[in-house]
Amino acid sequence: MNEFLLSCDWGTSSFRLRLVDTRSGRVLGEQLLPTGVAATFDTWKIEHDRTEIERETFFSKCLNTQIDALADSLAISLEHVPVVLSGMASSSIGMAELPYANLPFSLDGSQVSVRWFAPRPGFNHRLLLISGVRGPKDVMRGEETQMIGLSDLLTEANRSVLIFPGTHSKHMYIENGQLVDFQTFMTGEVFSVLTSYSILKESTDVADLANGLTRYRANFQEGVRASESPALLHELFAVRTNQLFGKLTRPQNALYLSGLLIGAELRTLFQKPDWRLVLCCDNNLVDFYTEALTVLGLWQHTTRIDADHIRYAATEGHLKIMNHQLTLAETAS
Repeated sequence: MNEFLLSCDWGTSSFRLRLVDTRSGRVLGEQLLPTGVAATFDTWKIEHDRTEIERETFFSKCLNTQIDALADSLAISLEHVPVVLSGMASSSIGMAELPYANLPFSLDGSQVSVRWFAPRPGFNHRLLLISGVRGPKDVMRGEETQMIGLSDLLTEANRSVLIFPGTHSKHMYIENGQLVDFQTFMTGEVFSVLTSYSILKESTDVADLANGLTRYRANFQEGVRASESPALLHELFAVRTNQLFGKLTRPQNALYLSGLLIGAELRTLFQKPDWRLVLCCDNNLVDFYTEALTVLGLWQHTTRIDADHIRYAATEGHLKIMNHQLTLAETAS
């Protein structure tokens, strides 16, 4: 393997590029942007109508701009350093659409769906694009690379459920070193839609949500307990009446709604009482999920992976996948 590797995680709404020392695994520099695949795709469509530039070329050009910026910030040359790219870049709105890998999916990275891109004029880097995984009703792009990056930490139980909170939370079921199933929960997106566009907008205030658990913990816990009801759509309307009848203030109600939705997501884990739960979160959501798991009596079955491991999981996954791909190439030759 080359001495250095460019590790890029290009999500729907964010971009992260890292220079990694492949011998030590140390991150030497980082470039972060709020410009994700979705915005880049929209810009490409406008540019394509004007110049007929190909999508692959346009995305390569955008990526190269950030590689140059990272090189400038480190005062070194990154010419010919290989790139590993994961996330939504392999989707229908990304650099090139790749087919999903299927279940069961090995944690060692041997079953990833990938495509190599040779260097070209204006982009003199060999690039490995990583696709996602599909299940019967679910798909993911990006989390599978994080899972591979975390695989060395998942040895204490034969059966584990990895919980990745977020806009679209993922529960990933791992058995004997393989991903055997996963589920997607639109918890974060539903919360955002309800508090921004629905009738509940006037009943909630999310301005200080990040710190709200400190002040309104009891309201969050009340929401988690209310998620026991099978009539979730009815319980959602109770958010309106909480405020209408003066039971809760708007900030308190936001915490109640958060607890209601997170509780509804996590209650599905009661179906797997003998599986070890692993909370994988590096942002402010970790406190909300820890609290909800505690209220539900699930925290005693839960291991929490520290934030630094989660933060660098995709990069670690890139290193493992690249190593495996290079081994395959050597074997084939």
